[in-house]
Amino acid sequence: MTPYWQEHYRHLKAIDGKTKLQTLAFQSSKIRLYRGLIIEGDNAMQVLDFALFPEPEYDVPIFCASFFTASNTNVVVLDLNPLHDVIDTEDYKAKYYKNLMPLGQKYAELLPWGSKITGESLGFFSPIVIWSKFCSDQHLHDILFAAFKEYFKAWLQLMDQAKVETNASQLHRNCEAQHKYLIWRAEKDPGHQLLKKLLGESLAQDLVWNFLFNGVNTLGSKSFLDYFPEYRCVDGSISKKRSIIGKSFENRPWDAKGNFIGANIR
Repeated sequence: MTPYWQEHYRHLKAIDGKTKLQTLAFQSSKIRLYRGLIIEGDNAMQVLDFALFPEPEYDVPIFCASFFTASNTNVVVLDLNPLHDVIDTEDYKAKYYKNLMPLGQKYAELLPWGSKITGESLGFFSPIVIWSKFCSDQHLHDILFAAFKEYFKAWLQLMDQAKVETNASQLHRNCEAQHKYLIWRAEKDPGHQLLKKLLGESLAQDLVWNFLFNGVNTLGSKSFLDYFPEYRCVDGSISKKRSIIGKSFENRPWDAKGNFIGANIR
């Protein structure tokens, strides 16, 4: 990475003067961005936000690991986020998730489903997503760590086997899909409220748009409302609501084979 990437976000000082924020970022020939954010604060609060984004020449899913711990609460998202639709179409799901369903099912049975999830968010998750909430429990922490290692190994294998895309239309499709994912996360990720509290609105927004979801300003020219017009307010601004569709899923909406068993959310 350039010195700006390495140093500008490396150590960030929270407003409270106590919470520590550290980042790391790397690139490789196939990986556009490999980045991590670690937050350590009072009351046993710890955050790990870790992601790997492939170069647009590859349609490999995005590796996503987001872990939040505070006092007796743990909130977890671990997934290989699909670059293309896995709810209404089969080809991309079969290509990347068919062989991973036993892995996903293994941890679906070991870690509790994290209650309601919005339909919009679901469109960015895969059939093997681990979405969980639980009280502090060393046994569950050990299971989660094992899941992280296995999911990461699975992603690295997919990345290692990936073939470069040479078709211009497919390359554009990959680029737009990653851009849509980035702009959704940059606008609607629930962790942004914590960053605003710790860093202030200006620095938090800089970190989100230029580091955590780097590429939102370079991979495409469409706006959030171009992708999600249902969020447009009368005055043309973006609605602050977390969900517009209004449907949420209290239980895991995929079966053991990866078939979506919830109502159509598109």
